[in-house]
Amino acid sequence: MRWRTMALLLCCWSIFLTALASTSWQAATAEPVLAPTSAPPPLPPKRACPISLPTSEVPPGHIKPSEPIYHGNGALWTVLWPEGRVIFEPGGPGFVLPDGSLGMKWAWIPFIPGELTVEGRRLDGAAQPLRAEISEGFIDGERFFPAYLIFPSAGCWEVTGRVGTSSLTFVTLIVKEGDGPNWRPPAVP
Repeated sequence: MRWRTMALLLCCWSIFLTALASTSWQAATAEPVLAPTSAPPPLPPKRACPISLPTSEVPPGHIKPSEPIYHGNGALWTVLWPEGRVIFEPGGPGFVLPDGSLGMKWAWIPFIPGELTVEGRRLDGAAQPLRAEISEGFIDGERFFPAYLIFPSAGCWEVTGRVGTSSLTFVTLIVKEGDGPNWRPPAVP
């Protein structure tokens, strides 16, 4: 297995596992975390938010994971969250900015030259457009884009990434539980 393929897969898996293991992470933090007082909100009816789910396809040169995590095409790939929902909860991954926006790190894997741009809009209500802080990285010569996607509010969001003339769109449900994650940076990290 090539080093860069394994490293990129580990990066994507770490994002995925962070979301799944947030309860283990809560126990390891020095700050006390209050137990939720209610169950997570139920999924809305499919017609309310037409979420995108990962497919069994994988980016070229990547190992197929035991559970589907990827969403992509021949030009651009990303990793989607379980059940199409990104949950911002106390002790969980992500951050809350001073204006109340919710930020989460997101991995994008391009297979064509060009810079990544990301835009997004809320489908189920009025909101400012999604913001994105995008970096470029390389693992053993293979390019990827770690990005902070910043959602101005919870809700159903359509997100589109573009590299060159190619694009990739997905829909995800952004859920904020309680006050959201504990991390409160003064600005985008």
